[in-house]
Amino acid sequence: MFCHTCGTRIPDGAGFCPSCGQSLRTAPLMPPAQGRIAGHVRLLGILWIAMSAFHLIPGLFLLSIFDHGFGFLPPTVPYFVHGILHTVGWFLLAGSLLGVIAGWGLLDRQPWARTLAIVLGFLNLLHMPFGTALGIYTLWVLLPAQSEQEYRQVARAA
Repeated sequence: MFCHTCGTRIPDGAGFCPSCGQSLRTAPLMPPAQGRIAGHVRLLGILWIAMSAFHLIPGLFLLSIFDHGFGFLPPTVPYFVHGILHTVGWFLLAGSLLGVIAGWGLLDRQPWARTLAIVLGFLNLLHMPFGTALGIYTLWVLLPAQSEQEYRQVARAA
């Protein structure tokens, strides 16, 4: 082996050139690349919990107001509207609880949290504008096959 700087013959196993002192070990030019999802999973978990907390408020409001036929709506509104709004409240509450569970699972790097977040991401695409943004971000981070492999490695390590 020869030195790249001065051309001197170098014995095997040497770390430096005996003539010019040039280091023979190549230092990495860039630090090792982190995975694609390393920085995104924590942020995604926080966003799921925050978004779910905001959906929890109208869900609890609808459940409390329309539980017993509260006279919030004018008398000309059919009574079944109260039941529909009450049901919407239950759906908001259930979606909020699933979102909090998905966010907690992502923060805790649980193996099942990726699947739950992807399903909720698809469902959230309909909730304009913030739900759509969160759904797109969730699918962009967690849906590719490379992300699945990286998440499995992170989930095993946690």
